[in-house]
Amino acid sequence: MQIEIRGAEKLSIRERQVVTLKETGYSSDHIARKLGLSTSTVSTLFNRARSKGYKVVIILPGEAMGLFEENEEED
Repeated sequence: MQIEIRGAEKLSIRERQVVTLKETGYSSDHIARKLGLSTSTVSTLFNRARSKGYKVVIILPGEAMGLFEENEEED
């Protein structure tokens, strides 16, 4: 799985880090420990990033969705 953050150029480096971790399922507590921040700072950064209007696109290969086999060729 890959994620693409559209509008990332509007975000600070810290906001990008927080958004990436949040959008991939990590808790604010985990992010705070990993980045050496308080949980309130993580929340502030995430809310600030959300107000800037980024969008997350998740890219899943067909194999991961069970739609294709890895060696299957197109008809």
